[in-house]
Amino acid sequence: MTSVLGWLFGGAAQPRAAGDTETVRRIAAELDKLPPERARYLAAFAYVLSRVAGADSHISDEESRTMVSLLAETGGLSEAQAVMVVEIAKTQNRLAAGTENFLVTREFRQIASEDERQSILNCLFLVAIADDEISAEEDAQISQTAVELGFTRQEFVTARLAYSDKRAVLRRKP
Repeated sequence: MTSVLGWLFGGAAQPRAAGDTETVRRIAAELDKLPPERARYLAAFAYVLSRVAGADSHISDEESRTMVSLLAETGGLSEAQAVMVVEIAKTQNRLAAGTENFLVTREFRQIASEDERQSILNCLFLVAIADDEISAEEDAQISQTAVELGFTRQEFVTARLAYSDKRAVLRRKP
């Protein structure tokens, strides 16, 4: 089986990379001016962010703006490119979340450095607090994503401490 990315980027046909999912290929194709590895990284990054944004079945304008900002900053993309990638990631997340979440997150884990994995964990919280509160669904999604990214429970809890004042479950009075 040949890689769609190889065809799209004009390279020779190459075997399909492990974890090379339809979601990652579709977003990466939109970033054809970047090296394929960088495009794949940004595609996975955007999709993983969209997991958290869509965890409560609604992606707010604030969450979208935060994802665009994070993607532009992380990827050195123009705002227009970042908007396009985020919109595709959100659409793919709505269409294929059940089948793609683990696969795309696993791809990100394989291609990201330790610092990049730590950075995305922080970014997941930034997306969740974009509308000033981390819902229980978002918290659960970040927790699941952290496990898939290879973080221990203690590492996740430590990262989450910085955002405890935004957790909906801790804001509610009995």
